[in-house]
Amino acid sequence: MTASPGSTRPGTEKRQKPGRRGAADTSTVLAVPKGRTGAARILLGRDAVMIYVLLVVVLYACIVIPRFASPVTVGFLLLDVIPTLLIALPMTLVIISGEIDLSVASIAGLTSALMGVLWQGGMPIALVLVICVLAGLVAGAFNGVLIAYLGLPSLAVTIGTLALFRGLALVVIGDNAVANFPPGLTAFFTSKIGGTGIPTVMVGVVVLIVAFAIVLHFTPFGRGLFALGYSKEAATFVGIDVARSKFLLYLATGTVSALAGIYWTLRYSSARSDNASGLELAVIAAVLLGGVSIFGGKGSIPGVLAGVLLIGTINYALKLDRVSEVVLIIVTGSLLIISVVAPNVAAAIKQARHSRRVRSAPLP
Repeated sequence: MTASPGSTRPGTEKRQKPGRRGAADTSTVLAVPKGRTGAARILLGRDAVMIYVLLVVVLYACIVIPRFASPVTVGFLLLDVIPTLLIALPMTLVIISGEIDLSVASIAGLTSALMGVLWQGGMPIALVLVICVLAGLVAGAFNGVLIAYLGLPSLAVTIGTLALFRGLALVVIGDNAVANFPPGLTAFFTSKIGGTGIPTVMVGVVVLIVAFAIVLHFTPFGRGLFALGYSKEAATFVGIDVARSKFLLYLATGTVSALAGIYWTLRYSSARSDNASGLELAVIAAVLLGGVSIFGGKGSIPGVLAGVLLIGTINYALKLDRVSEVVLIIVTGSLLIISVVAPNVAAAIKQARHSRRVRSAPLP
C-alpha cells in the first residue's frame, strides 16, 4: 500500500527521535566554554596582563614617589635590572624545558673574581673578558653534563654547583677586591644614550632579547623546549634530542651569567667573590611572575621582560622611598610565592566554573 504524501510511515517517528537527541547533544557541546581566540587572546593573555600591571605600577610611582618620573630614574632603574634581565633570558628556556638552574649568580660571582685576579696580574683587558666568558661556558657545560648526560636532577645539581662556584670565587680572589679597571671601560658601562637616560649597554641587551625571542618562539628548537616541558617521553618520541637540548640550555645559562658577571664588575668597578649574591632569587621570581610555569611547557619572552621590569620598578621605587634592603628581599620573596600560587589558584577557579557550566547545561 502506498502512503499518501501527508502520512507517516510506521517507524518513521522512532527514526526521528535519535536525530532530535543528537541536536540536543550538539547544543550541550556548544554550551561548553571555549578558550579565547584572536585579539582577545592577545589582549587578555598572561603577557598582556603583566604589561598592564607594569604600566599601573609605573604610573603610580610617577605620581606618588618624588623624583621617580625622570630620565635619571630610567637610567638607574635599567642599570639595576640588566643583570637580572640578562640571566632571565636563558633561565626562561631552562624552566620551560622543565629544569632549573640555581647556580647562575654563583657563576657571575666566579666570573667577577676571575676577572679581578687576571686584570690585577697584568693581563690585557680584552683577553681577560674572553677568558671570563669561556669560564662561564665551562661552568655551564659542567652543569649540562651532569644533568643532560648523567641524568641527575637539575635542582640537586645546581644547588651543589651554587655552593661550588661561589666557593671557587672565594678561593680565586679571597676577601680582596679589585677596583682599578680601565676608566674608559667602566665609564662606557654606565654611560647613557643622549639625554634619554637609557644606558648604552641596553643596545647589546636588546640584541640578546631579540635573539632569545626568535630562538624560543620561531625555531624548531624553541618549539621542542615546550614539548620537552610537557613530557620528555613524548619529546623523545617525536625526534627531539633531549640530552643535547638540555646541554645547550646550560651552556647558554653559563655564558650569559658570565656576561652578567662582567657587567656587574665593570658597572660597580669592583671585582669581589660575593658579587651578584642572591641574584638567582630575583631571576626566578621575575621569570615565574612573567608567566613561565614552574612545571615547564609554558611561557614567553615578552611576559618575562614585563616580570623583570615589574620587580625592578617596585624595588627601585621602594629604594627612592627609603625602604630598607630587608623589605626589598621580603617583597621579592613574596612576588616569587605569588607567581607560583596565583596560576594554580586561577586554574582551579577556571576548572570549577567550567564544571559548573557543564552541570547546568540542559540535558538531552
